[in-house]
Amino acid sequence: HNNTPKPLKMRVSALALLLSAASTSAFSPAITGRSSAVSSTAIFGSKAAVKKASRSKWSEARGFEDGVAAASKAEAGLMTNADGLEYVKLVHENGSSSEIYLLGGDVTSYIDGEGIEYIAVRPDAKMDGSKPISGGLSHCFPQFGPGEIQQHGFARNVDWAVKSQDDTSVVLELAPSDYTKEMWDKEFLCTFTVSLEADQLKTSLVVDNKGEEAFDFQAALHSYFTVSALENLEISGSFEGKEFLNKLAGDGGEMQTEDRSAITIGEEYDRVYSGVNDPVLNDKGTGKSLAVLNTAGWEDTVLWNPYGDVGMGFDNFVCVESVKFDPLTLAGGESWTGDMALKPSDL
Repeated sequence: HNNTPKPLKMRVSALALLLSAASTSAFSPAITGRSSAVSSTAIFGSKAAVKKASRSKWSEARGFEDGVAAASKAEAGLMTNADGLEYVKLVHENGSSSEIYLLGGDVTSYIDGEGIEYIAVRPDAKMDGSKPISGGLSHCFPQFGPGEIQQHGFARNVDWAVKSQDDTSVVLELAPSDYTKEMWDKEFLCTFTVSLEADQLKTSLVVDNKGEEAFDFQAALHSYFTVSALENLEISGSFEGKEFLNKLAGDGGEMQTEDRSAITIGEEYDRVYSGVNDPVLNDKGTGKSLAVLNTAGWEDTVLWNPYGDVGMGFDNFVCVESVKFDPLTLAGGESWTGDMALKPSDL
């Protein structure tokens, strides 16, 4: 090192003097007892952070903000929204993601690897826990619609517990509480599993009768799906020739026969299609198709839209619900499973 020019040596010595002066200055108590290892770690840590920030700035400038680059930044895990409600975020390595709120065990988001959102939450939804979330794959249990207990039962307005989770799946559980027993004193257990795969979002609801006495129940996923505009939407499936209950016709509803092979919505809808469970949403506005794959338990489809209600955002969603409409009797020790997956594709 004898080749070092004298001015540099002087600068190094001056820096050493400055550092030694700083260590005996009035600020020294603040770092007393911290090992040099900790300080150097902090320095290298901040260097790494600067490097990382500059790398992400470089990526953003070149349009790598979406897709795989975004997936590496998105974190999975238990989160809290701005209003204090907890939700689980699932993230797949291909950039797709999903969000599931503990309130109601409600899946409120499914974004595919291209960044397209398929699940809708209404603009008038309360996300602070003051009422059930108006949107998502909302649970109706143990009752669908009006009946002996409150509308659509209680599963959508109580907190579900997280039993297990990883980056791409979560298992939620709903067990009886004092609140549910006041309405429906049955020994049930609901387990809801959500799994994010590369090309689809899978859900499975299992209802167990943990007691000895049989009970009757209905169940549904009151699913809200995004629509670019209702005029762009067709819902295909085995609708043609099927009888359905049009709840808005006559006094309290009437049975009608569907003569269309694809459904378009140009008026208020509340229709129960018994025995139809293969709906596909085709949206020419996005160029995307979403298949609702009801592979077990969900036998019926309900179509609902509050046509004309701007406050509810009627033109940007449709409810295509996976339903077990006729009450099911579950004997002691038995279980029922409803499996439904959402699979997007290009039109």
